[in-house]
Amino acid sequence: MGDLGKESASIANAAPLLRKAPHHVSKPLHAFKSQTHDLSALGALGALMSATDDVRDGMETLSKLAEQLVDEWHNEATLMTDLSDAFDALDLLLEAAQGKGKGSGRKG
Repeated sequence: MGDLGKESASIANAAPLLRKAPHHVSKPLHAFKSQTHDLSALGALGALMSATDDVRDGMETLSKLAEQLVDEWHNEATLMTDLSDAFDALDLLLEAAQGKGKGSGRKG
C-alpha cells in the first residue's frame, strides 16, 4: 500500500496543476481560434500581393514615361535656346543688311 500512497499523493499534487493547465492554454487557444476568422483577410492579402506586381509594373512604366517627358522637355528647351540664338543672329544680320542698304543708298 505504500506505493499506492505515493501514487495517490502524486495524483493529488498533479490535480491542481492540471486544473491550471487550461488557464495557460486559454489565451493561445483563443488567439488560434481568432486567427481562423482572419483567413478571409489572408485571402485579401494574397490578392493584394498578386496585385503588387501589377502596381510595381505600373510604377516602373510611369517612371520611364516621366524620364522620357523630362528628356523631351530638355530637348525642347535646347531647341528653344538654339532657335532664340538663331533669331538673334538673324536680327543682327538684318540690321547689318539694312545698315548696308542705307549706307549704299546715301552713296548712290
